[in-house]
Formats: sequence, C-alpha cells, structure tokens
Amino acid sequence: MSDDEAAEDGADEPADEGAEPVDLEAIREALEAFEDDVDSLESDLEAAETEDDLDVVEADIESLRADLEEVEIPDPPETEDEGDGDEEEEEEITPEEELQERYDEIESDISDLESDLEDQRGPYGEDVVSEINGVSGTITGTRWTEEGNAELIEAVDDFLDDPNDLLGSSVTLVNQGDDVPDQLDATLDSAAAAVEDAALDADDDAETIAALLEATDDLESDVDDATAWTDLEIREQLRREGFYDVLDHVKDFPPEWHAIKVHEKRGNVDQILLALETFDSDFMEDHCMEALERMGPEEATDSMLQKANRRDQAAMRVLGKIGVADEEVVETLVDYVDSNPNLQRPAFRALGEIGAEDAVEPIAQQLVADEPDVRSWAARALGLIGDTRAIDPLADVLADDEEDRVRASAAWALNQIATEEALEIVAEYDDDRAYLVQAEAEKTGLEPAA
Repeated sequence: MSDDEAAEDGADEPADEGAEPVDLEAIREALEAFEDDVDSLESDLEAAETEDDLDVVEADIESLRADLEEVEIPDPPETEDEGDGDEEEEEEITPEEELQERYDEIESDISDLESDLEDQRGPYGEDVVSEINGVSGTITGTRWTEEGNAELIEAVDDFLDDPNDLLGSSVTLVNQGDDVPDQLDATLDSAAAAVEDAALDADDDAETIAALLEATDDLESDVDDATAWTDLEIREQLRREGFYDVLDHVKDFPPEWHAIKVHEKRGNVDQILLALETFDSDFMEDHCMEALERMGPEEATDSMLQKANRRDQAAMRVLGKIGVADEEVVETLVDYVDSNPNLQRPAFRALGEIGAEDAVEPIAQQLVADEPDVRSWAARALGLIGDTRAIDPLADVLADDEEDRVRASAAWALNQIATEEALEIVAEYDDDRAYLVQAEAEKTGLEPAA
C-alpha cells in the first residue's frame, strides 16, 4: 500500500482514539441551570434591603462564578477546507461554538451582577470622609485671592453646621497662623475625624450618611465658586501683588517693561519672578531673564533650576551669575557638558562661574572635542574653576592643539589658576607663533626658563 493510500484510509479515523466523548447535552443542561441561577440572583439582589442581605447575595454570586469556571467547553472540531466552489458557503455554527457563546453570556451576566451589587451598597461613612478630604485637597492645592479666602471661610463655616447637628459634634474653625487654606485644611480634618468617630452604619444611619454627603456636595460647589487666583486677568493679578506700584510715570512701553527695570534697580527679585511666571510673552520673558542675569539673585535659584532642566540657556546663564555651587544645580549643568554646542557653551560658563570642582573631570574630557569652540569653552571654564587638576590637560592643549585660539584659551586658563607651576608653563610661550598666546605669557611677569 502506498503512503497516499494509507493516508486516505486514516482520514476517517478519529484523531484521538483514546479520548472519551464529551457529553455536549450535559453541558447544555448545566448552562441552562446557570442561566436560571442568574435570574434568581437578579431577583435576590433587587429584593436586598440591608448590607447583610447584600453579603448573602455576594456570597451566592461568588459561588456561582466558581461553579461556572469548572465548566469546560470543548474546542470545535477542525474542518478541512474543500474550497473547490466559486461561491463561499455561510459557515454553520458548531454545537461547541454555540455552547461557548452561552457560556460567555452567562459570565457577562455575572459580572453585571457584581457591578450592580457594588452600586447598591452604601453609601458609607468613609465615603463622607473621602469627600471631605477631596475638598480639603482642592483648598490647599489652589491659589486664592483675598476675597476667595473669605468665601472659603464662609463655605466651611456653613458646612460645619451639618455634621455638628447630625453627629452632635462641636467642630469649629481653626484659627492658627495666617494661611487660610491651612486653617481650613485643619478644620476639615477635624470634621472628617468626627465622622470617623461616629462609626456610622450603612443600614442604621443611612439617612445621616445621605445628609452628610449632600452637605459635602454643597461645600464642594461653594469651593468651586470661590475666587481663585487663576480667575483673574494677568494684569489684575500683578496689580494685586503690587507689581505696578513702582510706576510713578512710564518711560517705556509696555509699562510692564518699565516696571521690571524699576524692580531690578530696587532689587525686588520676587516681583521679577512673579512677572516671569505670569506673562505669556517671549518679549517680557527675555527682559525678566536679562534682569535676573544682571542681578544674580540667590532667591531665583529654584526657578532657574526648573527652567535649566528644560534646556533653557538663559536660565543656565543666570545660575552662573548666582554662583551658588548647589549640588542639584551642578548636577543639572553637568548633564549638558557632553551635549550639543548650543547647550555646552552656557553650561561651561555657568559651571566655571560657580567654581564647580565636581565638574573638572567631565569638562576636561571636552578638551579633545572635535569642535574648536567646544575645546576653547572647556579650557576657559576650567580656568574659572581654578582647580589644579586641570593644569596638565591645559598644558597639553597649549602645546599640541592645532587651533591658536584654543591654545590661547588654555594659556588664559592657566593664568587664572595662577599657581607657580601654571604660570611657569605659560611663561615658556613668550615667543609663540600666536600673538594671543604671547600676550598671556607676558601677563605672567615671569622670564622663561633658560
């Protein structure tokens, strides 16, 4: 017998002679029973009136789901593709596929029961606490105007009447310190604690819980209606902060530009930072940053650090003028040492002005960069830092670099370090081919070694 004949003979044989046949009718009857159970649980859930009733229904739902998961629907048999006809015949659904669809529908119905059960539970005392904490977070997380603070105080004071009446508590407004949002946060913490202490029962105290939730909804609405800082127009915000108080007369247009000049002259860093934060204008931002760069105020460090982390070159320059070797500032600037030249230049300069000794090694590695400008900026940054570890690599640049302007920067840097060793190295170049290098050698005031 040929192989083809053997294959044809075996085509009618079952794939797995040892497998027991699956009783599809038994599975169908089991699924019908599950469908009846789902209908019964829907009625039980609708009739449930207490949390205990719901607990019983929940246990029954969990048991039903566990029993359903024990049912195994067999895969439909594989069919051979005869495929000789021109027209595609509509595929008939197999008994296994029909059973799987019914199984999936039952599983979906059980999930709906679980969702309906959760919706029917409660509300609970902890729901009230959660709502109060949410309103408190809104109050402390928002900047308010003076009238907004007054509106918040009134809203919280009105709210306290409800929990005090319903729970018999005696929560009053906290009046400690000058910050209104913090006072109200402490007040609402006390109100939430009073609700927790009441240990409200979802069945016995359902009306009380509902009334408290209604009160918290009213509080949330009143807080939403209070006047936040962002509700004001930009000029009104600045006016309220006294930004325009310095304008006796206006020399420049717009007046905000003139105000920045006056605030710079008077050292009002907070007002310039306020303008920088408030104005959505490249023109005004440029003037604010220029003022800060000229001032170099330490109070601007955090604001400039945030902008420098967003690759802002002007902020890097301001950090250099501030000159504080804060660890976070140095780490932020060092991240740009091996970057593109547009970011390297302000970063090198700022690290040099700060005197960041931790940056010596990464900057020194740029003395062999491909771009002559980068090598020159790196040399000058090392000179500003003044660390003696830079003497040898700077001496190598002075001796070997092909670009005279880079060599002149290295000579300048060695003069800045100004130790005896550094000055003696530069003094040897008094007859250098490059005039700028000769000029640096003359600055040392030393005679070259014989």
